[in-house]
Amino acid sequence: MHTSPEAEIPASRIELPLERITAERFRPYGTLIEATEDGVPFGPHDARLVLDRGTPRFYIMNLHRRPPRFRHITRHLSVTQCLASVGGKPWFIAVAPPDSPDDAQALPDAARIRAFRVEGDQAIMLARGTWHAGPFFDTGDTLAFFNLELADTNVVDHHTVRLDHVFGYEFAFAPAP
Repeated sequence: MHTSPEAEIPASRIELPLERITAERFRPYGTLIEATEDGVPFGPHDARLVLDRGTPRFYIMNLHRRPPRFRHITRHLSVTQCLASVGGKPWFIAVAPPDSPDDAQALPDAARIRAFRVEGDQAIMLARGTWHAGPFFDTGDTLAFFNLELADTNVVDHHTVRLDHVFGYEFAFAPAP
């Protein structure tokens, strides 16, 4: 399901508390990638990438800060996606589980959307089909991110749902306590 941009409609705002990311908390959505000593063998702490459905693309994307709210959520059905900030800046992302990753018409479970703060020395791998909004950040006007996906992910594998149109919701990141 790919929706075209439409005007915002009135929506109920749901505040998402920013959770500190841990491997256990993030497991339903993908893998938290943290530094390990050189030479540590491949294991459960490592990201298991799915990059066999096209040409892998590793690049640095430059994002501009936007308000800490969202009405769209997206997923990629053909690839895992790895994200990390350049320069060690913290950032945040909202995610929903990758239910039905082979069904292009499936909708996210809006009741299961969670928000995580990712530290600047961490990266994440979004599992194939994980719904996500972001990255978002509050440190400066722009921030660069390392991004590993497929060469055509944003052209042919960008499934977006308008949360305000489908569920009547807008999500916002609650201020940190």
